[in-house]
This record gives sequence, C-alpha cells and structure tokens, in this order.
Amino acid sequence: MKNKILLMALAVVVILSLVLVGCSSGKTTTSPSTSAAPTTSAPATSAASANVITLKYADQNPNTGWEGTKAAQPWLDSITKATNGRVQFETYYSQSLFKGVDSWTSVKNGVGDMAWMFHGYWSHQTPLADVLSLPFLGFKSAKQASGIFWQLYEKYPTLRDEFKDNHVLLTWTSQPYFLITNKKQVKTIADIKGLQIRVPGGPPTETMKALGAVPVSKGMPDTYLALQKGEIDGMAAPWEAIVSFKLNDVVKYYTYMPMFVVYFTQAMNNAKWDSLPQDVKDQINSVCGLQGSLFWGENMFDSAVSASRATIQKNGIKMNEYTLSQDELDTWSSVVGKPLWDAWVKEMTEDGHPEARDILNTTLGLIQTYQP
Repeated sequence: MKNKILLMALAVVVILSLVLVGCSSGKTTTSPSTSAAPTTSAPATSAASANVITLKYADQNPNTGWEGTKAAQPWLDSITKATNGRVQFETYYSQSLFKGVDSWTSVKNGVGDMAWMFHGYWSHQTPLADVLSLPFLGFKSAKQASGIFWQLYEKYPTLRDEFKDNHVLLTWTSQPYFLITNKKQVKTIADIKGLQIRVPGGPPTETMKALGAVPVSKGMPDTYLALQKGEIDGMAAPWEAIVSFKLNDVVKYYTYMPMFVVYFTQAMNNAKWDSLPQDVKDQINSVCGLQGSLFWGENMFDSAVSASRATIQKNGIKMNEYTLSQDELDTWSSVVGKPLWDAWVKEMTEDGHPEARDILNTTLGLIQTYQP
C-alpha cells in the first residue's frame, strides 16, 4: 500500500514538472551570449539598437590635439545628435586605421567609412581646387576661406567632379600659413634660398621653388622628428599644427606672412553613403555643407591662434618672431603671387579647363565681398 502511494506521488511530481517547463518555454527570451555581441552599449532586444548605424571614422591627428578636441569630436557628436543617436562612430585617431596620406584611397576602397582628408598630400588629384592654395590671394581667415571653398564646390561641376571617388560632406581650409624655421630667421627672400622647407603638394610646392627654397613632401605626423634631426630646415604651417604636433619644441623662429591656405574635406565611402536611409542622409547634411565647412574652418584653425600662442608662452618657450614689412611682402608677392596665378590658369586651360580663369576671378571676388 505504501509503495502504491509513493508511486502515485512521484507521478504527480513528474506531471507538474512537465507542465511548468512547458509554460516557461513559451514566455522567456534567451539573450545572446556576450562573447557574440560586438558591443554591450544596449540590450540586443532594444528597438533603438537594431537601428544603430556604426561608421568607422579615421583621423590622422591625435584625439587629444586641438583638432580632435575642438573640431572632430564635437562635429561627430553633432551628427549623432542630429540623427537622434542612430549614427554612432568607431573612431580611429593618430593614423591607427590607416596613414593620413592613404586616407582618400582607403575610404574609397572601404577600409574606413569616413575620414578627415588633407588634399595637400595628393598633388594634381584636384587641380581646379588648387586655386585655393595659390600664394598671396589675401584670405582673411580660415572661416572665410572655408565658406568660399564650399561655394566654389557647389558652383563649378568640373571642380566638384574632382572629388567624385568619395562622397564629400563638407570642405574647409586652414588659415594662411606662415613660416617656421629651426636654424635662422627668415626676413627676406634671400634668407629662404636653399632652405629645405616642408610644404604640401600643388601650388605650395611651386611657391617654394619660385622663392628659391627646396620643397620637401612629408606627412605632418613626421615633421617633428624631421625638424629635430635637421632633415628639414623649416616648414610652412598654421598655429593649430604647431601646438597639436608640439612643433614649438623644435623650432626657434617664426616669420609671419599670409603665404597660402591648404584645403581639406570630410568624405565618406560612396557605397556607404548610398546605403544610408534618406532621412539619415538629410540629418547628416544638416550639420555638413556650408554650415559644417564654416564650423571646421573656425574651430580647427581660427580659434587656435590665440590659444596656441598662450600655450607656448605658458610653457616658457622662447619665440623669435618677425613680421614681413609691407615692402618686403610686396616683393614676395610680385615674385610668387600673380605670376603663379597666371601660370595656374594657363596650365588648367591647356588641360581642357577654360573655366579656370572664371574660378580664379570668383575666388578673388569672394575674398573681397564674403565675410561669414
């Protein structure tokens, strides 16, 4: 009798267990293992996380430098905000994804989705846009020149076509470059003759040749050691680069003149851009275009002038400074100003771009009238 009761009790327990298991399997969702998830920023079942678009962003400069803290990261954050968090970034600063000199082709080939681009690395790739880098045009600020660049980009299809291998989000330029040297102060054209000066490609290279200097091509992250070891005698530079790359540690002399500006883009892989939903494209564009161009010119370059000087002085580093007199500046301009403008127009016209003269005249006109 006792055995029958025990068997009946065991049967009831088994039946109840099967019922409970059946009920629980219909109500519980199994979470994916954490090892399979690339990030743990949001639950896998979140509707928001399912819509997140993560882009690989590359920048040759350090994230702790002026450009990284004042321009790049705030701008990336503005995209995330404009898209209501749908666009997020994996950031690769300090050439950690690819070298700055390889950024255009690396984005084109999909190694990264988006990058900071310095077009001075690629001589003759965008020759019509080189109008911006002609010497002694008279730009007043990086913000002004950046706005002019975007207007040229929008107005001239042939200039815009030079950038077709990637999708350009915005354009900007530096403030006018001046000269820094480590052996002697440059005060006249005679002083610069024979010096090895690091400059970008295109018109800046031709400018140095016309001045009698020896132009040297070198990536910006490599300039500190080149100056320190005496591989170059100096370079044309803006204030932002001097402090971001600590060039003030290895140069002694500063010679001020508005030599030329150099130009940049923020660009995305074409296929990646095409894959984005239209509403996301519109949201990204809201912080790009002319507005984004002005932001980058002002925040990367113009805002760095007083801050850079203050940093150098705070660190007790001696600066030997010299500003060209107007007479001397006129001499430099007569040698490397209009003659190189005319040479550029002639070269572009011979290469099948009769609009080159109009592009130059538009640029000169906007310098006189456009002040954002």
